[in-house]
Order: sequence, then C-alpha cells, then structure tokens
Amino acid sequence: MSYIADIPYVGWVIPFLLVLGVVVFVHEYGHYIVGKWCGIKADVFSIGFGKELFHWIDKNGMRWRVGALPLGGYVKFRGDMNAASAGADQLALARMTDKKKAGAFHLAPLWARALTVLAGPVFNFILSIFVFTAIAMFQGREVNEPVVGSISVTGDAEIGLLAGDRVVSIDGNYVSDFNELVQALDATDGRVVTALVNRGRGEEEVTVRYSRPATIDAVLPGGAAADAGLDRGDVITGVDGEPTPTFEALRDKIFASNGEPLVLDVTRGDQQIQMTLTPQMTDSVDEDGNPFKRPMIGVQNRSFGGVEPLTEAADPIDSIIYGFVRTWGIIDATLSYIYSMIFGDADASQLGGPIQIAKVSGQAAEQGLDSLLIMIALISTSIGLINLFPIPVLDGGHLVFYALEAVRGRPIKERWQEIGNGLGLSMILLLMVFATINDLLR
Repeated sequence: MSYIADIPYVGWVIPFLLVLGVVVFVHEYGHYIVGKWCGIKADVFSIGFGKELFHWIDKNGMRWRVGALPLGGYVKFRGDMNAASAGADQLALARMTDKKKAGAFHLAPLWARALTVLAGPVFNFILSIFVFTAIAMFQGREVNEPVVGSISVTGDAEIGLLAGDRVVSIDGNYVSDFNELVQALDATDGRVVTALVNRGRGEEEVTVRYSRPATIDAVLPGGAAADAGLDRGDVITGVDGEPTPTFEALRDKIFASNGEPLVLDVTRGDQQIQMTLTPQMTDSVDEDGNPFKRPMIGVQNRSFGGVEPLTEAADPIDSIIYGFVRTWGIIDATLSYIYSMIFGDADASQLGGPIQIAKVSGQAAEQGLDSLLIMIALISTSIGLINLFPIPVLDGGHLVFYALEAVRGRPIKERWQEIGNGLGLSMILLLMVFATINDLLR
C-alpha cells in the first residue's frame, strides 16, 4: 500500500472507507438484526448518506443501499419519520394494515425498542472484543516474567544472556517481571555488569553488556513520527546534532524538548537522512498520579535490544478475557479524556474528526494488518461509546426517552422529542465542525 500512499491523501481513502465501512455496518447491523429478532421490520439499510450510488432489494422487500457520503449509516424501520428514528410517521402508520402495523418500530413494546436501539453500540463493543480476541489467539501473548524468551540479534555472547534464562537481578537490582528486567538492562547504559540468573542448575553470575539502539519497530498512526515520515526499521542515531546511541537516550532528548521541533539523524538501510518533527504534548501522569504534559513522537521499540519476552499460546477463554480487557481499556481512556477535557485538564485540540480518522487509518494500513485491525477495534469502541451518550438523536438519547416513558407510563410528547432531537443534532454538528477545524489546523 506504500505506493498508493506516495500520492498525497489517496493512501488514506481506501483504509478510511474500510475502517469506517466495517464499523458502521456492524453498528447498523446490530440495530437491524436485533430489531428483526424482536419482530420489528426494516425498510432501508444504508451505508453512507446522501445520493444513492447503488442498491438492491432482498426477498423481504428491504432496500440495501450505499450512499455517496461515507460518514455513517442508518436503518430505517417501518413507521419511522426519518432515518434517525427520531419520531413516528403518523400518516404512514394510519395507512398501514394491521399486519404491517405488527412490524412497526414505534408500535413495538418498549423493551423491544430499547433492545433494538442498544444493539448498535453493543455490536460495536463485540467487534472490538472479537478483534483483540483473534489477535491473542493467533499471535499468542507475552508472559510478563523475568525470563528471556529468545535472543533476536546475532552475537548472543555480547549480551551475555541466553534464551530460557530466568533473571534474578541485574547489576544488583532485583527484577520481578520482564518489564523490570528491561528497565534494569536499560539502566546499565551499555556498561559491563553482572547479572544473577537461573539456568536450571541453580543461580549463577554471568557478565552482561546490553545496549538497545534507537530502532523504530512501530510508528503509531496519528503521531508526530508518522506525520514526519519515519518508517518501521529506521534507526535514529542523533537528535539536534547530538548522538543517541540507545533508545533511552532518544527518549531523554524527546522529553527534554518540551514540545519544541527536533532535527533527527536517521539511518534507513544504507541511507543517512535528516528530518524535522515536533513532539506532541500528551496527557500523562507521574508516579504519584499527578497529571502532566509529556512530549511524545509516537514510536515504539519492541525488540528490547535483542532480548525478547517469553510468549505462550492463549487459549480461547484467556483470549476472550484479553479482548474484554483491551476494549475496556479504550472505553476507560476515552472517558478519562472527556472528563479531563470538560474540566480543563486535557487539550481539546487533540480531538480529531473525519480527516484525522482518514489519515490515521492510512498510517495504520501502512504499518500492517495488525495495526489496521486495532484501528478498527479502536474506532468501533469509540463509536459505540459515543452513541451511548445521553444526547438526543444518538442511541443514548433514545434510551433516555424510553427510560422516561417507562417511568411515566406513556411516551414523551412528540413536540418535546423534536426539540430534544434538534438540540442534540446541533450539538453533534458543532462537535464535528470543531473536530474538523482541529484536523485542518494540524
């Protein structure tokens, strides 16, 4: 896909349509299929809005269509006044036969309407869980134990550790898991130190010399590195004319930049190139839980300088649990960001719109199938969560109306629903305009 990406913006289009198309289809299919299970009939299933590009009609008479504006979709149930199910078409309902009224959305029991509306966001969450579950099952998962799973560089003796070593301490620092092992190795900064390891015959001391070069193993979509053109496999050898022999040295230079532009010396194969990027100030917390802004460029180094963690196959149950945990992590991070933004602790300029989603989707596709699948899971979870917000015209707004109907014993007056839907639509449009302005300013 990189040859497509060489043409400005074109490399975003196909991944964007794929990501958004999958997410929207799953969301709307959730509404449709659960409504069908509840006895509610649908007249139109649309991916995209606006002018119809093509359509087909199934054996039940439902119109499946694709619209020219691929920024959403809808299911129009029988008796709906419009595509948003914002109210009943009373004239159409009055003209229906009793048989047709039996499948009308607004004449269905309250529980059936609520389940049908709730199904869209729930199916988005299910998609995310499925993606992460599949990744865990087919790729396995890293075991966070202080055990060397493999050595991925030549010249193993230069490191001093062997595959299968259970490391007890590095340079006198006790380690309890693989994260602490890598941190302890990083702290040696290339010095020759002594490590205490267990190789199945008791603890013994070995000599270790470890250095993790600033190799880019992954470029995170939407980050400063992706925008600047850094690629997987690049090695950053210097920042602002000063050498960065290790990934930790690079990280220290980025942290000290305070968000100011940096000039990077990059080795790409047999080429030596320079590029300038500006780290993004990202919300973070210190060891005491206090929030602060941290400059980041959006790269990962996963090779650990040749020392790789132990991996194990994940059984179906563990994989599903992993899927739930990763999906909940996205929900928690999104809610935390929104909370911080409302109270002024987060930068609202980080909020992205359609242009940002398109750009990040293209960058994810360039990173490979895994990154693209994770992007689908991220967008799916986010859309599911946003649709649950108690804003009229969104699924959450409908559920609020249904909750009030359950308490009052009768529906909210249509006039009040119209006013609420108008206000909700205005809020959504303003939010989209704000997010799009952020995209253009980027």
